[in-house]
Amino acid sequence: MNRSLTIPLWLGIFALAPVHLGYAQDDVLILGDDVSFDAGFGFDDDLFGDAFAEEEPGQLSAWLENFTIKISQQLSGQTNNHGVDLAPGLSFPRESEIETNRLALNIRYQNAFAPGWLLQGSGQAKVYWKDDYEYKANGDSIDTEFRVNELFIQHSFDQHSLKFGRQTVVWGETVGNSVLDIINHSEFRDFTIIDIEDARLNQLMLVWDFFGEESNFSSFVNLYPEFNPASVRGSPFFFEPEFNLTDYDRDGELLFEFGTHWKKSFEGSDIAFMAAYLYENQLRYEDPVLGIGDAVAEKNDFILLGFSANRAIGKLLLNFDLAFSHNVLADSFNFPGTTSLTSAINLKKDQIGTSFGFEYAINNDQSVSLGIQAQMLLDEDEGLLPGQTLINDGVFGTWLVRYSNSLMNGDLVLSSTLQGDLNAESLLALFGADYTINDNWAINGQIINISADDNSPLLFFAEDLRVGITVTYSY
Repeated sequence: MNRSLTIPLWLGIFALAPVHLGYAQDDVLILGDDVSFDAGFGFDDDLFGDAFAEEEPGQLSAWLENFTIKISQQLSGQTNNHGVDLAPGLSFPRESEIETNRLALNIRYQNAFAPGWLLQGSGQAKVYWKDDYEYKANGDSIDTEFRVNELFIQHSFDQHSLKFGRQTVVWGETVGNSVLDIINHSEFRDFTIIDIEDARLNQLMLVWDFFGEESNFSSFVNLYPEFNPASVRGSPFFFEPEFNLTDYDRDGELLFEFGTHWKKSFEGSDIAFMAAYLYENQLRYEDPVLGIGDAVAEKNDFILLGFSANRAIGKLLLNFDLAFSHNVLADSFNFPGTTSLTSAINLKKDQIGTSFGFEYAINNDQSVSLGIQAQMLLDEDEGLLPGQTLINDGVFGTWLVRYSNSLMNGDLVLSSTLQGDLNAESLLALFGADYTINDNWAINGQIINISADDNSPLLFFAEDLRVGITVTYSY
């Protein structure tokens, strides 16, 4: 029997939705775990000792000045003691507890070391303290994690640009809810705000851009396609699978992806056409032949054809994305990072999807946006056996509304995000506040409330009230 990771794509779409309109490229909301919470945080000036004592002018060498370093301490939890009715007579208790307690170090480096040449990279390290779910999964011991995110070299000459290394490719116009932003794989773990590179993972690519007088042309070759990693044990979306989930066994197989994108600008608008040969980011898992051992990971390749457009009308920006996918797996609309396995129907089908909406600048300090995504399989019933049904039938998708208000000359940013599915089976509401204390210190607070009915995959998190705080030092 085939098995696949299954939870609707809309959940992943929201995970890529920026919480603050003004920081659409920096911050991302990630969905995750159940928790207990204690609001008694204490962060004094000795938190990092004298590690950040001011240097005398000119003391730093030129190469050090190309670094941007951010250190953050995060604490979050689920605060509402309640029960979730999973079935008649079956209630699952949801007690308040700490979910995340972690220290993160993010380093970014950018150096235009010669005319026409640029070296850029970023990496992160994390320490998981007591009561963090990673701490618990590590046998109640402090755990650490290190990762290189972005690392590429770029050469620009005449009207051309070449970039080689680990990087991302973003095609969609509908920020946070686009059917076209499926090139890079991703990983989601928590109900927390993190940097976008923590979710959208970079891949080894060669990208060529040509900047013409009337239009731009861009092509990429992914030299080592990767797939969404399996969920982290202990994370909120982890469910114990029947068989251990492993990475795809390439066994010397040469895999690659490629695509091209043409864009033309007009007064107040842009249009773009694109095409790509890709592998679905989510692997499908089959049971081992003899029922013993690890699950067998299977890949699927498909063709993507797309179109995007935007139109600026005063303070209003309209955007539109259209995607046609040829030979995607019928049951491949999965949320990365989960191991909830259900029976899969191994059929390849064509799919059409669209995302559209607007961004409106109310004034210099306030903005609001709306994004709607809708998808459907073509000939969805063809090839199904009697009694078989697809996870997603008919039209399925999500809507997303965001509002941001900047106060105190930008030092305080208040924001709200509402996310729901087109079937009105769930609603996630987030309220956040970012306060910049000075040039180095900032603090963020967030509240997340989830509502879901019996038919929603978010049922397990229904009535959860999550509260979090993050203190950041950057220089």
